[in-house]
Amino acid sequence: MTLRIEYDRENDVAYIYLVDEIASGEAKTQVLVEAPEMPGEVILDLDDRGSLLGIEIIGASDVLRPETLAASLDEEEPDEEDDADDASPYHRPPR
Repeated sequence: MTLRIEYDRENDVAYIYLVDEIASGEAKTQVLVEAPEMPGEVILDLDDRGSLLGIEIIGASDVLRPETLAASLDEEEPDEEDDADDASPYHRPPR
């Protein structure tokens, strides 16, 4: 398993995958992490056993270091054609 970060620059949203794939419906619980000193929103996706699957970051450019975001953009980005039917550039379970 490899940690993977995908970043949607247009919407300033990042998703950190902690598992290779997240099957549809596998993320059973979402937990909002609130901290006054954090300028964005962080949401933890958990499976039915409470294991952490991934982390969604809204306002990622304010939460993550620039080099972290740059590294996620260095990976091959999907073609626009492949993304046409998706609401975001990464595939994660619906909430």
